[in-house]
Amino acid sequence: MLKQNTKISTKALLPFSIAALLFLILLNMALGSVNIPFSEVLLSVTGKGSENIIWHNILIRTRLPQTLVAVSAGMALGVAGLLMQTLFRNPLAGPSVLGISSGASLGVAFVLLVAGQTFGFSFAQIGMWGDLAVAGASLGGALAVLALILFISRKVGGTLSVLIMGVMIGYLSNSVVGILKFYSLEEDVHNYVIWGLGSFSRLSLERAELFAAITIPLSIVSLLLSKPLNLLALGDHYARNLGLNIRKARFLIIFTSGILTALVTAFCGPIVFIGMAVPHLAKMISRTSNHFTLILNSIIIGSATALLCNLIARLPGIDSELPINSVTAFVGAPVVISVILKRRKEKILE
Repeated sequence: MLKQNTKISTKALLPFSIAALLFLILLNMALGSVNIPFSEVLLSVTGKGSENIIWHNILIRTRLPQTLVAVSAGMALGVAGLLMQTLFRNPLAGPSVLGISSGASLGVAFVLLVAGQTFGFSFAQIGMWGDLAVAGASLGGALAVLALILFISRKVGGTLSVLIMGVMIGYLSNSVVGILKFYSLEEDVHNYVIWGLGSFSRLSLERAELFAAITIPLSIVSLLLSKPLNLLALGDHYARNLGLNIRKARFLIIFTSGILTALVTAFCGPIVFIGMAVPHLAKMISRTSNHFTLILNSIIIGSATALLCNLIARLPGIDSELPINSVTAFVGAPVVISVILKRRKEKILE
């Protein structure tokens, strides 16, 4: 009876979650340094166009791509975090646990920090081509680390070994970045730090659409991993007895999470805490261990959380925009702290 009520409540929450997501999308389009009426937002988004040209340009050139990127990135990070937490059975694991974000940071460091010394100019000052160089270097570094992690996962037997290797790769990447920062020009270090703060506003509408066209379908396709994840949650021994190929499942999970993390880091920067906090929110709302429901809720809650953080980052009436990493930490840290306190309380009660 309890199980049936849980299913009913989960189904009832889905329309409410989608409605809340759509409302946050509307708020992100309407609110900012310039507040725009909801009616004008709907006219511009539906293609009818607003009578106010300034409002129309703000919506189409700035807020629409920013909102689209926030939805896509939040969705990708939420799914990636859930995959990592289930695979490693660690509630504090996140998308960056395998060092993929560190690999992306290392790629950007070579472009932003080494270029100033080698070529005598900064990629951050050459407009679109500089942005493409930074995004390409970030994606290349992330994919290189991902390829190495996948190779290790094929060779070693245990999931813990893969986790340790990923953490060590992350430390090595960060140490190289530290050395490069020490010997780099002050302006280049500043540009690198700005990139590391994260942002949803770096892409034009065309590139935002491309980013969404890749991350959203890949996040939805991850629903196919729900059955292997359900079996892995029971433990490797039970999963193997039930016919699951552990190495193949682990490879697919790491590959999916790694690609999603690499894409978000490349185009938005090393955004943290969303991928760590969203899975816990999904589990609290879902009240089930079925990963099909958990992934679906992570998709919705991840998008909603990113939109909320984006809205806070550009509070209405404020001209400047806060670093997105500062906002995600402010929103996500209380969730992670509550998880630690809850686990401690459960151990005490046992």
